[in-house]
Amino acid sequence: MSVKHPIIAVTGSSGSGTTTTSQAVRHIFRHLKINAAFVEGDSFHRYSRPEMDLAIRKAQEQGKHISYFGPEANDFEALERLFSSYGETGNGQTRRYLHNFDEAVPYNLMPGTFTPWEPFVENTDTLFYEGLHGGVVGEGYNVCQHVDLLIGMVPIVNLEWIQKMIRDTAERGHSREAVTQSIVRSMEDYIHHIVPQFSRTHINFQRVPTVDTSNPFSAKDIPSMDESFVVIRFRGVQGVDFPYYLQMIDGSFMSRINTLVVPGGKMGLAMELILTPLIEQLIERRDAARSR
Repeated sequence: MSVKHPIIAVTGSSGSGTTTTSQAVRHIFRHLKINAAFVEGDSFHRYSRPEMDLAIRKAQEQGKHISYFGPEANDFEALERLFSSYGETGNGQTRRYLHNFDEAVPYNLMPGTFTPWEPFVENTDTLFYEGLHGGVVGEGYNVCQHVDLLIGMVPIVNLEWIQKMIRDTAERGHSREAVTQSIVRSMEDYIHHIVPQFSRTHINFQRVPTVDTSNPFSAKDIPSMDESFVVIRFRGVQGVDFPYYLQMIDGSFMSRINTLVVPGGKMGLAMELILTPLIEQLIERRDAARSR
């Protein structure tokens, strides 16, 4: 962790809703006039899409599995070096993984490839990471230790699969069969590299639908926010003003001493109420450290 160069990370598996959280955080940045360096977790994939397809086939021939959740397909050491470097100097570099033609055309590149590495803009206030591995820990790497505020996005698994299925078929052009195989192939890595992160987060936002999601592979649409509750768990966060949140968020209640439940439609409001003071504290602590 770094007082002078704080790092905020939103972590969650593919299709979990990290993008929704990121939009809320970016709104907070604009409101507080915070200049952030943005890092997408996909930029630390080891392979382009054609290279990944080849790696998957080779692994299958050997009776093995490889997925975007695990270390075989991601350079966790490089991600940790970036976090460490930013924490020490406020500098670093990033790139983008281009998922589809809309993202690729402006760069005159093909989908499934990367943009060139580029340095961050000067004098950023914080680094903001969105991706799969903001809190990953394993042999030879510990990304989590560098993060000052770690936020988990954790829909129940059936909802996660529905979101992934619909997103990857509608937006990324994959077939339902390909997405299903991806889920099956990824399960071991999901258990060992994704799930443990949510015991390290400072705050988890877990969306729970109130409609039937028993068979996620036959779902035709994603349950709406108004058809959901959001379970918000706090860990190691000091001074949480639960009475204030209960007063401000209509329909909210406490399910455990450290757990707030809010109607799904209120998730954006809850995020801004909860995250704004925490981000303000990081920036105030940074300003105080730099003024010494």
